[in-house]
This record gives sequence, structure tokens and C-alpha cells, in this order.
Amino acid sequence: MLRASALTNKTQIDLAGVNGDESAAGTGVEFGTQLMKFAESVATRDESALKAARDELLQVAGEAVLVDAAGVAANFQRMVRIADSMGIPVDDMEEGMGKQVREELNLERFPSAHNSLSMG
Repeated sequence: MLRASALTNKTQIDLAGVNGDESAAGTGVEFGTQLMKFAESVATRDESALKAARDELLQVAGEAVLVDAAGVAANFQRMVRIADSMGIPVDDMEEGMGKQVREELNLERFPSAHNSLSMG
């Protein structure tokens, strides 16, 4: 979604930020480094990292950005769980931008990759 949004808005980004590269996360995304740290701490459920990331994001970006980031994280968790529980099929995993992004981010390294139709 980040890549599609960047293409639509003609914004340069570096997807390596999705994998925790702080300098890449700051490319083309305002408060990108802090948002990446916040997202990672939410995803890993590391309470001490979440507190630090939340405090840093609040300090540099302000309350409105922090609230929006928390809302996006919560909504993403909700959407993924609903889609997974309903068995919603994914797009063709062997073609297009999705394949390119998966390869670029080396997503096959994750244990859950075996659940994917193309990485099985």
C-alpha cells in the first residue's frame, strides 16, 4: 500500500524502512522513522519499546499524528483478522507489484510465509 500510495503521489520512498532500516523509513515519509518504530513496537507487542516509540512520536510529530498512527495500527489489525477469519482470497501472488515487493522485502524469511499460496 505504501508503494502504491507513493507512486500515486509521486513521492520517493525506500521500502527498506518496512524492514526496520531507520534511514530508509525517513525517506519521503514525514516522521517516517518514528512511525516505523511505533509500528514495529505495536507489531512485536514490546511494551517498553511501545512506550518509548509513542513518547518519541508524540514529541516530534504531536498528538494528532500519534492518535492517527494508533488508529491506523488498530484498524489494520482489525482488517487483517477479519480477512483471515473469512478466508478472503488474495490477489494473484505470482504477478505484478505484489511479487516485486515480496522479493524486495525478502518476505519469505518469515515463518508465516508458508501460509501463502506462492511461498508454500
